[in-house]
Parts: sequence; C-alpha cells; structure tokens
Amino acid sequence: MTRRGTIDALAARLTGLYDAREARSIALAAVAELSGLSPSALLTDPEAELAVEGLEEAAARLAAGEPLQYVVGHTEFYGRRFAVREGVLIPRPETEELVDAILHGEREARRLLDVGTGSGCIAASLALGMPGTEVFAADISDDALTVAAENFQQLGAAVTLRKADALNGLEEAFPERFDAIVSNPPYVPESDRAAMHPNVRDHEPGLALFVPDDDAIRFYRAIARAGRRMLTPGGRLWFEIYERAAAEIVRMLGAEGYTDTEVRKDLFGKPRMVCTRLK
Repeated sequence: MTRRGTIDALAARLTGLYDAREARSIALAAVAELSGLSPSALLTDPEAELAVEGLEEAAARLAAGEPLQYVVGHTEFYGRRFAVREGVLIPRPETEELVDAILHGEREARRLLDVGTGSGCIAASLALGMPGTEVFAADISDDALTVAAENFQQLGAAVTLRKADALNGLEEAFPERFDAIVSNPPYVPESDRAAMHPNVRDHEPGLALFVPDDDAIRFYRAIARAGRRMLTPGGRLWFEIYERAAAEIVRMLGAEGYTDTEVRKDLFGKPRMVCTRLK
C-alpha cells in the first residue's frame, strides 16, 4: 500500500471516534512513529510504497479509543520526550505553561516539591531547567512512580522520588522544607465524566483526573494545609486549576493563610494557574 493509502485507511478507522481532521492527524502521527519516517517525508512522496510493522495492532488499539501516546509509548512535553503508558496521565500543553511560569518565577528556589508527579514531566522539566534547585517529587500511584523513575533516569534529571498521599501524611513523607510546592492534582468533577472524550475517560487513570462534586478542591486544600508546615517563610504554592474552581480556590487559600494570590490565564484566556505565597 502507498503512504497515502496507509494513512487514509487508518484515518477511516478513526472517524467514528474523532472528526475527520483529527482522525487524519492521529493517523499521520501514528504512521510516522511506526515507520520511522517524518510526517513531512510521508506527505512529500505520498505514492511511495510503505510497509509498516505493527500497524494493524496499533490501528486496533487506536480504533478502540486508546490514546496515541499510549500506543506509541511516549509523548512530547516542554521539548523533551517522556514515556507514558496506561495508568499514567498524559501531560497536557497547559501544564507546559505552568512549568514555564515556575522556571521564570522561582529562579532563587533552593528546594522544590512536585506533588502528584505522574509521568514526572513537571519535576524533570524543572530539575533540568533549574540545575541549582533540589527537586523532589511525590505520587501515590505505583504505576506513576515506575514511569516517573524511568523518565528521570532516561533524561538525566536529578529528582528525589517518594511515594506519598497528597491528602494525608505528605509532610511526614517529606520532612524537608521547600521554597516552592507545585501540583497539577486531580480536579475534574465526577459530574463532568460523561462529557469527556472516551479516549480520556475510558483509558487515562481516573485516580489522576476525578474528584467528588461535593469536595472538588480537596487536593488543593490538603496541599495548602500541608504547605503551611512544609514551606519556608514566604514560600510559594503553584497550582494548575480547573477553570470553574478558580474563585473557590482563591477563597480557600486566603482562609488557609496565603497571600498575594494570583490567578493566571492560559493561552486561550481561561483561568488555569494559581500562584500564592505563605505569609
């Protein structure tokens, strides 16, 4: 089959899950990954013959709704390749904005903690971008801890990784004091589950996504309370947030003794990040 035909055939199998444009984009990326050819090479000579090993298995997984990142085993984040697989949340572009803000806003931090590290994308990016900062990372998921450790080793990121529950006993797991704590915790209300795209809802770990409707900011509150004991005087919290929870999170942080709280918007103008300082 030709390069064009291979991409068209795969895109056709995905059109029931995605719109035509996204289906073709996923098909092109998958064929490029499996063939070892760049997307531009595939498009430049579309009539060249192409045999792709493992394409049928990948196509079946994609057609079943599995995210492309899990099928190929990695994703790009902040200019680096991170391993991902089932049980580990796939990093999002908005989290790159959080990393960028911290890299510019915490240049003097001596010690930093990433809570709920998942794939380790935040911790590794900060460790590599802030070589003078001692970076720590926590997660409660064994799957996440395994993948994060692999990514730290592969990228040469010096990160101290420990198993810890963000909701209970975080300060016992990390007796150190930190100049900054960052977290992209679970924040999607359970009531939003049904509206999510099936490739996220049915394949990415619910543990890293969903929170009860009646306590949607539970992780932010728990981390803020732990932060009162874990942060150095004037230390800062950095959170990625659910846009509809911004006002509630700001009120909570004020009640917990934080000041200079700033809500920042993402590239699409949605509230997506909070930075606050311990009094």
